[in-house]
Amino acid sequence: MRADRLLALLMLLQTRTRVPAAELAQELEVSVRTIYRDMEALSAAGVPVYAERGPGGGCCLVEDYRTSLTGLTPAEIRALFMLNVPEPLVELGVSQEFKGALLKLSAALPAAQAAETEHSRQRFYLDSNWWSPSGPVSQLDVLRQAVWSDCTLRLRFRSFITGEINLQVEPLGLVSKAGVWYLVYQFQGQVRALRVERIIQADLLSETFTRPADFDLAAFWTDWCQGIEQENRRYSVLLRVSPEIQPRLLQHLGGQARHALQNAAPPDSQGWVQISLGFDSLQSARDRLLSYGCAIEVISPDALRLSMQDYARQILAVYE
Repeated sequence: MRADRLLALLMLLQTRTRVPAAELAQELEVSVRTIYRDMEALSAAGVPVYAERGPGGGCCLVEDYRTSLTGLTPAEIRALFMLNVPEPLVELGVSQEFKGALLKLSAALPAAQAAETEHSRQRFYLDSNWWSPSGPVSQLDVLRQAVWSDCTLRLRFRSFITGEINLQVEPLGLVSKAGVWYLVYQFQGQVRALRVERIIQADLLSETFTRPADFDLAAFWTDWCQGIEQENRRYSVLLRVSPEIQPRLLQHLGGQARHALQNAAPPDSQGWVQISLGFDSLQSARDRLLSYGCAIEVISPDALRLSMQDYARQILAVYE
């Protein structure tokens, strides 16, 4: 199509200082006469192109001209180029494509706007990774291929209740949450989510499937997370929390901890506050709270408080 060729011609002229018409014709697979007609069309559309004849001549754009193909505002440019390569893109194997896209976008920006990209890079660095690298995620490449191609999967994964499970599923998407990958899949008409690290084996099958027309990955994930949060609040725990540990609670427990801290009574003279948090069981509450050591005190329920005391005695016995 001529519109595609005109756009390609404009991009070539933006990336090179001066290009002979014969070279452009060869690259775009048209005649030299067609190149000159396309140059006239660009000029008529207001693009400042011209041709220089003789040795060293060629087709050119007016110096420093850049077409704003994106329509991005300076604020949008700053926001976009604050991004470094997110770890999930590295794990999916598309980090180089992401870098290439940003590079091409940067090259297409007018000089004044292009300066905004470096301004952002030198002032903001958004590191979404956890302190310790998680290492390669087993089976992720197979899952990615299945999600892209709408092919069914044969999964073998660990279940906390029945041991290992074998299922043939329809993969609908992959989600990375706080550095942890989840596979969203459909099985017998029900959509579920599975933590990828629980998958022992994933085999890509040749059979394809039709995605549900009304399925929206982001909407499903939001609803699923809300359901998990509600389940995790079934076992209510009253705690005294030191000021030093509060940032870790926000990081580990997210919105639940934020809501509890914002609505807590004023701290005591040492800065400790009382808050209520929800967990799915006594065991999960104990395992989580033990990691905070003496920076947290369980006030109730009594069963959890006694369990914490018992574990503390066992730990102390190891070091006596």
